[in-house]
Amino acid sequence: MRTQISDFLDRPMTRHFIMGVILFNAVILGLETSGKVMARAGWLIETLDMICLSIFVLELLAKIYAQGPRFFRDGWNLFDFAIVGISLSPVGEGLSVLRALRILRLLRVVSVLPSLRRVVEAFILALPGMASVFLLTGIIFYIGSVIATKLYGPTFPEWFGTLGASLYTLFQVMTLESWSMGIVRPVMEVHPQSWLFFVPFILITAFAVMNLVVGLIVSTMQDAHAEEENAATGDYRDDVLARLERIERALERR
Repeated sequence: MRTQISDFLDRPMTRHFIMGVILFNAVILGLETSGKVMARAGWLIETLDMICLSIFVLELLAKIYAQGPRFFRDGWNLFDFAIVGISLSPVGEGLSVLRALRILRLLRVVSVLPSLRRVVEAFILALPGMASVFLLTGIIFYIGSVIATKLYGPTFPEWFGTLGASLYTLFQVMTLESWSMGIVRPVMEVHPQSWLFFVPFILITAFAVMNLVVGLIVSTMQDAHAEEENAATGDYRDDVLARLERIERALERR
């Protein structure tokens, strides 16, 4: 019985159905944000939402029954369990945040689609290397904030008056959001040589350091993809060898 349920859950038709329910439920949760829609068909929206949640619960219970203790050893199963568990949390006036968190059900798309799972797994594998890059970025930001506060704090206290204000301003500069006309050019009107500070800071943070993060993620994804191809090639080779052995045994019997 457990094998039959497991095979049913692994069928492409079942996966496509669950994917459709996830996307449909995302639309339903989006419609709940519209006051006009809820005023006209709120009962229908809530009913459809409960039906979708019931399907998720049944799928989860079926997986737990089919896989047994193995269910809780799979990270993606625990991910689905947490998402559905949040959806089952009681909602009320004081728990409106939990009601809003129901949109997290859309993240179940990640556990259903293998391509998205590879992206998330690559991101997680890249975290140790990214931590080093973020530490380096933090050091650069701290040094830059101290310098900016000392140099430009007296004349521009709103942007560089405190260490915290300097950190936020330099973060805005790093994102390249209104950095030139909004911050750097007004500072240069008072401190003409300030470009000697801001231009190297942008080159180091916005281009060099952030590209290191992108490079780490891309490199990790390539390594993960190569491992999958090697595993698939090995499985195919083993399958071919097994077939050849069966054919040889059949010929020997003849």
